[in-house]
Amino acid sequence: MTNTSSIVDREAAHFGSMAADWWDPKGKSAMLHKLNPVRLQYLRDRIDQHFDCDECQFRPLEGKSALDVGCGAGLLAEPLARLGAKVTGVDAAAEVIAVARGHAEEQGLEIDYRVGGVEDVEGQFDLVTAMEVIEHVAEPTAFVAALEKRLAPGGLLVMSTPNRTAWSKLLTITLAEGMGKIPRGTHDYDQFIPPEELQAMLGTVGLEVEDVTGIAMGPMKGLHLSDDMRLNYLVSARRA
Repeated sequence: MTNTSSIVDREAAHFGSMAADWWDPKGKSAMLHKLNPVRLQYLRDRIDQHFDCDECQFRPLEGKSALDVGCGAGLLAEPLARLGAKVTGVDAAAEVIAVARGHAEEQGLEIDYRVGGVEDVEGQFDLVTAMEVIEHVAEPTAFVAALEKRLAPGGLLVMSTPNRTAWSKLLTITLAEGMGKIPRGTHDYDQFIPPEELQAMLGTVGLEVEDVTGIAMGPMKGLHLSDDMRLNYLVSARRA
């Protein structure tokens, strides 16, 4: 790991240990399976608006490139490929990249999976995603700067992360990790980032925030998009 790398070795090892059942909706990554449809709903809306796509179009990313940073075993990268994008996925854990490659092959999807951090990727992409990643990196501000370098002119950046609130700590760590819904040690509350701090980081590297939307949890709806950002939130941005 170089001094400029976003990778934290213990984080890579932690997520690597979850590789075997990553695609099991009842396994260690069960919460990601519940979260993924919410993220995809948001992504599709932002893609349609940012790139002025027909919302009924099956492959709105046809002819565009996408980079999924911290891609895990491909829960987001595969849908992006089905939306038409030429997808590159990068993750620090070699174990999950191996699973990602195998699963994509089974699905007949061509995705360029790589082991490493965003700093190891060259070129620029029309869409850059980093979902539930920034709270696990070595230096968040440097990580955001690295994401900006990978964003092509006219491109779209979408991120998600837990908010730093008592509510997110209760649901994400005390309850979810405490009850075994998420593997213990997955989250460090001190690494959670409030929306205003992330927006400031994005502005510092020359990106303009287009939208901020919360992800809330409710007894009837489960995880869903909301104006309530106390638990988790998504941010979309472009070059200012």
